[in-house]
Amino acid sequence: MVELIITEKPMAAGKIATALADTTPIKHSKGKAIYYEITHNKKKIFVGCAVGHLFGLSEKKKSSWNTYPTFDITWQPKFEIEKNSAYIKAYLTLLKQLGKKVDTLTVATDYDTEGAVIGYTVVKYGLGKDNARRMKFSTLTKDELIESYKNASKKLDFGMIDAGVTRHNLDWFYGINLTKALTMAIKNAHGYFRVLSTGRVQGPTLKIISQREEEIKKFIPEAYWEIYLDGLYKKHKILAEHKKGKFKNKKDVSEILKKTKGKKAIIDNVKKTTQNQNPPFPFDLTTLQTESFRHLHLTPKMTAQLAQELYISGLISYPRTSSQKLPKSIEYKKIIKLLGKQKEYSGDCEGLLKTTLKPNEGKKSDPAHPAIYPTGEKEAISGKKGQLYDLIVRRFLAVFGEPAKRQTVSIFIDVNKEIFHLTGTTTLEKGWHVLYGKYAKFKEEELPEVNEGEEIKINKIFDEEKETQPPKRYSQASLLKEMEKRNLGTKATRAGIIDTLYERNYVQNQPMEATDLGLKLIITLKKYSPEIIDEKLTKEFEEDMEGIKEGKIKKEKVIENAKKSLTKILNNFRKHEEKVGEALAEASKETQIKATLVGRCPNCKEGELFIRRGKFGYFIACNKYPDCKTLFTIPQNLIKPTKEICESCGLPKIQIIKKRRAPQIICIGPKCPAKLKDYPKEKLKEMEDIESGKLIKKCPKCEEGTLKVRRSVYGSFIACDQYPKCRFTEKNEEKKDFDKTKKKKSKDNA
Repeated sequence: MVELIITEKPMAAGKIATALADTTPIKHSKGKAIYYEITHNKKKIFVGCAVGHLFGLSEKKKSSWNTYPTFDITWQPKFEIEKNSAYIKAYLTLLKQLGKKVDTLTVATDYDTEGAVIGYTVVKYGLGKDNARRMKFSTLTKDELIESYKNASKKLDFGMIDAGVTRHNLDWFYGINLTKALTMAIKNAHGYFRVLSTGRVQGPTLKIISQREEEIKKFIPEAYWEIYLDGLYKKHKILAEHKKGKFKNKKDVSEILKKTKGKKAIIDNVKKTTQNQNPPFPFDLTTLQTESFRHLHLTPKMTAQLAQELYISGLISYPRTSSQKLPKSIEYKKIIKLLGKQKEYSGDCEGLLKTTLKPNEGKKSDPAHPAIYPTGEKEAISGKKGQLYDLIVRRFLAVFGEPAKRQTVSIFIDVNKEIFHLTGTTTLEKGWHVLYGKYAKFKEEELPEVNEGEEIKINKIFDEEKETQPPKRYSQASLLKEMEKRNLGTKATRAGIIDTLYERNYVQNQPMEATDLGLKLIITLKKYSPEIIDEKLTKEFEEDMEGIKEGKIKKEKVIENAKKSLTKILNNFRKHEEKVGEALAEASKETQIKATLVGRCPNCKEGELFIRRGKFGYFIACNKYPDCKTLFTIPQNLIKPTKEICESCGLPKIQIIKKRRAPQIICIGPKCPAKLKDYPKEKLKEMEDIESGKLIKKCPKCEEGTLKVRRSVYGSFIACDQYPKCRFTEKNEEKKDFDKTKKKKSKDNA
């Protein structure tokens, strides 16, 4: 008997193979794909892997953009649907080959709806089987994987699979058909092609942001006044506010100022209240994303990606969970003992192990996975991933801490029957704050010890005129919470929806601000096709999919209802297609201009620089071409204009956004003096001589080319003139060494 275990990612395959193998696993490669061969209890097992989704939904017969709605879809290998998925072909081919050699199939993908769909589509459409064994685990630790394999269910979880398949169907139906409708509305109205998308979750989410933007625009500030007492008690400064707070009538303010002028300030009352502050709940994904955004400034999408990597590395439990509960079965004591072996947590863990370990749990639960927790295993991690790991560990430890004790003191001051007050809160006993470390940020306001009847010396009593403020825009974290509250999307998809809104130029900046296009899209759809952005319909489908998972509703019924609903929506849309196109075309153009306008052309002084796309990628050029041929090369990453001008060279600055890195703002000038200031003098002289022809150097790598000076937005560098055949560059090595020397000197000086 030979078995094939199918995992979701290559690293997971390695973890499972190592955990189950009686001896060292044998790693095999077939092209770019890998698999492991092991023996477990004398049984031969292949451990193969997918690389995420190997199959995706696509139309059986390709239809034109003008044909909608279309529902005739099928599962196809992803490399046949998406150009950038060509690499997965090797993995699917390998799994098919391995599938022919085995008697038993076991799915060991992530235990959630997406993992269920990944495993099912490989088994069904890749290997031609209808069922398989199913492993369920929340961590990739050796003990849990062995237990998971031992207790694997004999069948796949078809409730979870059907819910996942239904979600894919609905997302495809709405995403493709609504995108076709909006895109063709603009094309038919104005004759130009611009893809404009929306979806069953994307539309209602954009509506939330747009409604807030409308509230801000319509907001009319109202004046109000606050009255303060500026005084002195012994050596302590006192600033107390009138207990009524805001005054809308200036006359009332004037009367109080007149009434209190020249009068004594006597302490009328002192109130002290002590409250126990319970430890926080364990992390579910949404809370992790919001705390990570607050403390580490990571976007929800980046947090989800890094958390997934920590999980795959075996350092934390499965992150895509909605649970705030930690069952005893995860063995708190064992985890804390392991964490105690890490220097930064040793003292806190030692203290916790002397207590009765009982977590402070929240109400939310998840039938598939517990709350997020560290496994206690350790490997070298740094950067943002290391910071996120630290946040997760600290949260886990804090959950078991003692309540903190906080005291609030309120002092009430009587000035001729007008009462002023000030309040301060301090921590008496830190409790769990110690365990949560730097993430336990609370304002400490200690007031002086005063007694009733004592007098406060008045420096002045004065008023301040203020204005009411508009509602705040959503941050990515607060929008995530709002989406969860309204049941829009899932814990796994919400961050991606937010990211898509930025990519489509529907929102910009942080906090999130709807663009003209985003606002116009919602206004237009609200007028002509409100069902597209109706969150009620989306919520109903989410509830239906939960029903499918629990076996209460058949997936066929939900899919059929979705088809009927969407057909009705699009039939109504067609009646207003021309008006929708007219309304969106202008906003689309204006938003595109704003998104690509870099600044004034430095050469012709009349034109403007725009980000353009040509045969070889993106570049910046003057819009007065061909009269003005000004052109700047830029990196082939996500580029956004800024309103900043470089102080050194006077050229506009752009923002360069790379995956997994903090955004970088840099000027577009390749010869900007600021980019050369850190270069050693000898390097600058060498570059000058090469450029003038005084120095000719052969490429040390290919020995055929000659070195020349090249320039980019990052600065000047020396490279081989045989590029792309030879990719030698000198700047990378020498500049790197120079930067290291600079850092070392800085540390020595410190």
